[in-house]
Amino acid sequence: MKSPMTVEAFAPAKVNLTLHVTGRRDDGYHLLDSIVVFADVGDRLRITPTPKTILRISGPLSQGVPTDDSNLVIRAANLIGATAEIELEKHLPNAAGIGGGSSDAGTILRVLRDMTGTPVPDNGLSLGADVPVCMHAKAARMRGIGEDVLPLDHLPTLNAVLVNSMVALPTGPVFGNLEMKENPPMPDAIPANLDAPAFVDWLGQMRNDLEVPAITVEPAVTATLNALNATQDCLLSRMSGSGATCFGLYPDATTAKNAAARLQSNYPNWWIRSTRLS
Repeated sequence: MKSPMTVEAFAPAKVNLTLHVTGRRDDGYHLLDSIVVFADVGDRLRITPTPKTILRISGPLSQGVPTDDSNLVIRAANLIGATAEIELEKHLPNAAGIGGGSSDAGTILRVLRDMTGTPVPDNGLSLGADVPVCMHAKAARMRGIGEDVLPLDHLPTLNAVLVNSMVALPTGPVFGNLEMKENPPMPDAIPANLDAPAFVDWLGQMRNDLEVPAITVEPAVTATLNALNATQDCLLSRMSGSGATCFGLYPDATTAKNAAARLQSNYPNWWIRSTRLS
């Protein structure tokens, strides 16, 4: 039976529509400029205050997910100084560039902050560059090393397919293969009030600077992009984050669902989801 203090929460997949690497600090952290949106697919959590923090993992993609202090969920609870029993139902692949762990951590920080009234130290940045924007969990422009999160309330909803060939791609080697550390940022102003087709056209002029180094580390990213590009009416394909998940954008939900079904038929062992990004 659910405790009256139990909170159920959704940790959505994070998608980097753009990811410009604009520099590198003396301490080694890379500077980013990225449009981040969130999908309607993700992990699910149940959080109940308890005297001691306990993490239980379930779900179709739970295999290999640690339950000790190496998991960002426990580190998030420790950061805010709260204890809870946390049930994490995993639906997102790990090391996939769609913020599975970061979104879980951001959700825990948000829930425990609201439960306890305790402010989140450094907005979760010490847990990783994606955690502050994942705690926000709405469309935003993320800059700096992840600490600068500017809400974007004027973006259109996009119909998409997320595809991961189930090859884990650690972030470190991808950044390590990035040859150009200083690249142009996005324009100062993100276009406002465009419809979806016009916004996708604008996105096509932007970049993910980690895509080429990710392909160098894991050529399966190329196969994923090629598979998306072969689907009918794919308007744009791109890698999210540091990979290996890629996304395709489509003119409507039906086309996206048909593309996902076709891809799943051709690649039954891949993780493939049609979704709406907002």
